[in-house]
Amino acid sequence: MGHRDQLLTAAKHLLQDKGYAHITARDLVAASGTNLASIGYHFGSKAGLLNAALGEVFAEWMTQLTEVAMADPHASPVERAHLTWATLLTHLTDKRALLLSFIEALAQADRDPALREQLAELQHGLRTGIAALVSASYGGDPGPEDPRCTAVASFVLAACDGLALQWLIDPARSPRPDDLLRGLNDLLTLSRRP
Repeated sequence: MGHRDQLLTAAKHLLQDKGYAHITARDLVAASGTNLASIGYHFGSKAGLLNAALGEVFAEWMTQLTEVAMADPHASPVERAHLTWATLLTHLTDKRALLLSFIEALAQADRDPALREQLAELQHGLRTGIAALVSASYGGDPGPEDPRCTAVASFVLAACDGLALQWLIDPARSPRPDDLLRGLNDLLTLSRRP
């Protein structure tokens, strides 16, 4: 494993153990067995490394959620959303420290244009990936670039982000997957009334 991979692995562990705001460059060097110059060489800055690590963690998590959502080829898009929400809630306890790290990064993004751009790219990548799943749920027509797929992906991402935030604040009273499904069905039913 090269220095880049060593730094990413160390950053992922430190995000879980210390949180985004409390990790120093020296922590990363000590945990990775590399040197300070490697951070700048491979990632430009400590923030660049931490954001790359966050990106990898969320990409891995999205892969896990995708496998669950797409496991049943006969499931409807709403059933897939329900499965995704249920899986998300099941694993939030394991991901709590990483979610907090992401919130810490968000809090700093408004004052750091490079950080803001990296987080925007992370969000865009997640939305694009979800749009591809939406397209696959529809049998590939419309394609993932279609605005309808992007709109559904944006809704799914907003629901997952909102659910995670509500859970971070109050796990006992945060909505359950069945609550979200019932609310969505009620909203659609009420919208169809003349």
